[in-house]
Amino acid sequence: MDLPWYSLLVPLFFFLFFLIQCFFTTSSNQKKLPPSPTKLPIIGNLHQLGSLPHRSLHKLSKKYGPVMLLHLGSKPVLVASSVEAAREIMKTHDLVCSSRPKSSFADKLFYGSRDVGFSPYGEYWRQIKSIVVLHLLNNRRVQSYRDIREEETSNMIDKIRQECGSSSSVIDLRDHFCFLTCNIISRVALGRKYDEGEGGMNAKVTLDELGELFGTFNIGDYIPLLEWVNKLTGLDTKMEKVAKSLDTFLECVIEEHIIKNNKGEYSTGEAKDFVDVLLEVQNGKETGFPLQRDSLKAIILDIFSGGTDTTYTALEWVMTELLMHPRAMEKLQNEVRGLAQGKAEITEDDLGYMQYLKAVIKESLRLHPPIPLLVPRESIEDIKLLGYQIPAKTGVIINAWSIGRDPLSWENPEEYRPERFLNSNIDVKGLNFELIPFGAGRRGCPGTGFAIVVIELALARIVHKFNLALPKGEELDMTECTGLTIRRISPMLAVATPCSSYY
Repeated sequence: MDLPWYSLLVPLFFFLFFLIQCFFTTSSNQKKLPPSPTKLPIIGNLHQLGSLPHRSLHKLSKKYGPVMLLHLGSKPVLVASSVEAAREIMKTHDLVCSSRPKSSFADKLFYGSRDVGFSPYGEYWRQIKSIVVLHLLNNRRVQSYRDIREEETSNMIDKIRQECGSSSSVIDLRDHFCFLTCNIISRVALGRKYDEGEGGMNAKVTLDELGELFGTFNIGDYIPLLEWVNKLTGLDTKMEKVAKSLDTFLECVIEEHIIKNNKGEYSTGEAKDFVDVLLEVQNGKETGFPLQRDSLKAIILDIFSGGTDTTYTALEWVMTELLMHPRAMEKLQNEVRGLAQGKAEITEDDLGYMQYLKAVIKESLRLHPPIPLLVPRESIEDIKLLGYQIPAKTGVIINAWSIGRDPLSWENPEEYRPERFLNSNIDVKGLNFELIPFGAGRRGCPGTGFAIVVIELALARIVHKFNLALPKGEELDMTECTGLTIRRISPMLAVATPCSSYY
């Protein structure tokens, strides 16, 4: 009896399945890809990221190793969670891994990713990076803003003292740290402080919204066929609103500077603000590279948003750990007050002698890097990484949070112990891959030096002037929020008592 023709489909299907499995198994063995968690159709491993991806990826790395390959929708992504992997990516293969994957958020908010942070690697990025490093954030110019940093830090101390009066008072340090960094960056980058709502933007609210957007999952970047979902969720509308608000503000700032320059009222000397400097190099006479209007705005936004959010987040984490560890707080106060020797004010000249202060900051950054998952990179060529073959166009995520808690690099890594950095050469400048809160290599943050001195000065002055403690009977809620930077959800409440010796 003849069998119907379609009865042959079943064995044919199994035969083809067998061939495909053999082909891919052979291909995988030849390429030796990193280990990978089981993925689901269409979404890949997206369901395993969770609300706090740095913690979820840390947990996965415990099972699959310090180098693993995830599939986030249609995009392969390498996740590095060890010092060795970070060194390979940001030093050995730094050039190949210095590009950025496409981001619809960055394209929309940073004028087609024309800023330093999100621009893909190439000639354009090299040109604007050199402008930022050589003209805006060189050591000489950073030092020229010393008076601004010291003045705004004094203003913060005065506001805290006004809230306290002559006795103890519960204050929200987060607001003070936020306004401190916002005011410093505003004056340095934009030339002056902008009052709330001035220029069409509430700076604090809009910057918070910007950070939230970058911490929001954008399904269209990973599953292009589902990009329409962003319209239903309102994400596209929110992005348009924030982009419009930012553009209105930046146009106001630039036009204000152009008018002042035409009147001869521009700032002079090394302390001129970033907008004035960028307007000078815009025509390309100094750099040989003309700077378009959108590029200028993208760079300003890069510095203003990045310099504000990450700095005050880092400062808040430092204070969080000190409040939870009174002995470390007391030891820091003893160092600062001892070196101050009865002086009315701590200055930046004093900071170089405060070794425990520097150790406290490093230890806090080890446990709480402001951006725990460094801004993703993308490989532009095939590379071999720790024995694994990594194809070109693979995304690269470095989990700085996980590296800071690696027991192979740190003794008792979950323990807060600033003393581990005393008499240690480990720094945060990107040369020691055990501690990379600001990244490293070509894509390392060019504003690291500026951020650190703001944190050091603010911390030194606040412990110099006040005794700080947790409100009686309360414990800090360490639950983290989502966003580009990671901070605690709860306010930074502390009891501040003016130190009578200095008033």
